Amino acid sequence: MEKSKIPWYQLILHQGILTNDILIYKYAGNGTIHDPYRVTFLDNDPGDPLQFKSWIRWTLCLIVGFVTLSVTFASSAYASAVPEITSEMGGSDVVNTLGVSLFVIGFIFGPFLWAPTSELFGRQVIFIISSFVHAAFNVGICVAPNMPSILVLRYLSGASGAAPLTNAGGVIADCFPPSERGLAMTVFALVPLFGPVLGPVVGGFAAESIGWRWLMGIIAILSGIAAIIITVTLPETYRPVLLRRRAVRLSTATGKVYISSMDNTTTSSESFGRKLWTTLSRPWVLMIHEPIIVILALYQAVVFGTLYLCFAAFPIVFAQQRGWPQGISGLPFLGVLVGTLCAVVLQLLENRRYIKILAHHAPNPAPPETRLLSCCIGSVAIPIGLFWFSWTNSPDFHWMASISAGAPFGFGVVLVTIGSINYLVDSYTMFAASALAVCVVGRAIFGAVFPLFTTPMYNRLGIHWASMIPAFLALACAPFPYIFYCYGPGIRKRCKYATRG
Repeated sequence: MEKSKIPWYQLILHQGILTNDILIYKYAGNGTIHDPYRVTFLDNDPGDPLQFKSWIRWTLCLIVGFVTLSVTFASSAYASAVPEITSEMGGSDVVNTLGVSLFVIGFIFGPFLWAPTSELFGRQVIFIISSFVHAAFNVGICVAPNMPSILVLRYLSGASGAAPLTNAGGVIADCFPPSERGLAMTVFALVPLFGPVLGPVVGGFAAESIGWRWLMGIIAILSGIAAIIITVTLPETYRPVLLRRRAVRLSTATGKVYISSMDNTTTSSESFGRKLWTTLSRPWVLMIHEPIIVILALYQAVVFGTLYLCFAAFPIVFAQQRGWPQGISGLPFLGVLVGTLCAVVLQLLENRRYIKILAHHAPNPAPPETRLLSCCIGSVAIPIGLFWFSWTNSPDFHWMASISAGAPFGFGVVLVTIGSINYLVDSYTMFAASALAVCVVGRAIFGAVFPLFTTPMYNRLGIHWASMIPAFLALACAPFPYIFYCYGPGIRKRCKYATRG
């Protein structure tokens, strides 16, 4: 069948759009209430996200990645402005650092709203609403008159900005087949890491030169641009929602009864309230009943908690201990950035290996455990980098020694994040957003809490022993990827949603 053409603006404006091929196709069923036609995507279907042209799918990947970057940059750039905020607003640095923690705490509650509702209403509308709300709260921070206002707005900004952290991964799962998904997930997984790493680097110089309000203004402008871009470029990509809306349009156009092939008769007849409850409760159900998600979410939480701990620890190590000025003290994060770039190179090679594995298993899908090799490598690199940093972070050692320790840490963080996300998406494809929401919540809890005890911990234990605590945590979590690599198939068979996903 020759592929029908639908203008891009039509895909953005009209979900479930019909072509002549879609109207005349012979679907399974008889078109009655008791035996409705079951709507599927066709071969060469222009409305199927998996069949979008390659450049379109990669453009969407970059777009949702940019939106995610605008959020994660905002999460850490604020930390660089704490001294200026304290100088103007009063209070202590510890209290004002709550602006970082409250923003990340918003990541705890936001995903439980945005991820499941995207699986009910679709990705597009949730992205648009959350992006504009996030931008509006960032504008409010720029003009906030006092510290309580800043803290409240930071929390609301984080909660509204949490949508891309889960739903961007859902868009990639919607658009990319398994053979290409690993590379796309690499691009997406890098963004939540680049944002926090670049935030202190850019924020330190910006706060020092143009003031903290203009730094918040840069964040607001960036999030506003992201909201506009997502509105004018992102079509709906969640396939169950697209088929459901196509079925409604077909029923209206023909007078026959159509339902999505991804729904059953029972779910199609459920009330909206029942569907909403089922959808909103799904992340909680996954958190309780799916050990794969719980363990990998815990591991990601430790990794990201350690990353956010560095936002508070690096100023202590480099500004207080070594006497570096504010702007320069953010540059050690470039060591972490170098490690992330090296991980990208390895992940490109890993994706080639995975394509060969797919070909070997064709026409069946490759086991999700084949995604975990990079995660296994990263689980070794993270504690190496952290122990390295803890032993070399005093002024007795050259500054290059401790900054270089960021490279294996950043290298490992990327590989663990990408490997675990790919594993979860392959295991829970239809429920990918909800599965990733659990991980985002775990990362948010640890990311919010770790910076709060960092300064007291470093003051009490000293920079060496305080830095070793997250290293020991990472070492304790290192066996997790190997356990799933060896015993994952048996564990997945006992997981209800892994088999359904």
